[in-house]
Amino acid sequence: MKQGVTVVTGAASGMGRACAERLRGTTDHLVTVDLRDADVICDITDQAEVAALVDHVRHLGPLAALAHAAGISPTMADVRRIFEVDLTGTELLLQAFEPLVGPGTSAVCFSSIAPYHLVPVGDPELDPIVDDPLAPDFLDRIAERITDTGLAYSWAKRGVIRAARRAAVRWGPKGGRCNSIAPGLINTPMNAQEFEQQPIMKVMLDNTPLGRFGEPAEIANVVTFLLSDQASFVSGTDIVVDGAVLQGLAAAFGS
Repeated sequence: MKQGVTVVTGAASGMGRACAERLRGTTDHLVTVDLRDADVICDITDQAEVAALVDHVRHLGPLAALAHAAGISPTMADVRRIFEVDLTGTELLLQAFEPLVGPGTSAVCFSSIAPYHLVPVGDPELDPIVDDPLAPDFLDRIAERITDTGLAYSWAKRGVIRAARRAAVRWGPKGGRCNSIAPGLINTPMNAQEFEQQPIMKVMLDNTPLGRFGEPAEIANVVTFLLSDQASFVSGTDIVVDGAVLQGLAAAFGS
């Protein structure tokens, strides 16, 4: 059992819920976080609410682990809100929890396979903006350049990967680790909504070599490993868990 407090965001449904179920019993204290149906009700884009969450954890004990699964997808909001929730919220959490990081602390942030096939090489003008999601003018600057919600989601998740890597550099001297995980097509309500509204999703499923959706529990298993001491030298990396769909798409379309 991992000593201390394990925090799971987005724990009311989908992959976050699966992570909470999988991690229950592996830690002294499990704190679930969501906008509803959770131990702590918290909007991760609200600095005051995030600060209150961190104070709650601090009073329970040392921070053992953070599984940050909260996020929204392209059909759920406009460009600004996608960046605010998926990227700004991630950076807020990582920076707010940093004072609690100690030897053995580990974090996993949820990214996506989207950046790998839509923005695989980034952009020298956009990357510096995405790397500073707490800047006062961040949402204004990024919304001027990106107007499509699918691209917004891809860029926000690229930002999550880079934010986790930056955190790994800062946390390392304290004995802490930070990684991200990039799920493919996973059988969740959010994925079902995207599948219904975006034809590209069927193309992706048809080119998934394993020939099926992944299950939330399969993602939770990888998260649990990354948070555990078994992964004690894994830090600053993004783990793709996609049933080889990226390779399937590359083989089918030569990209």
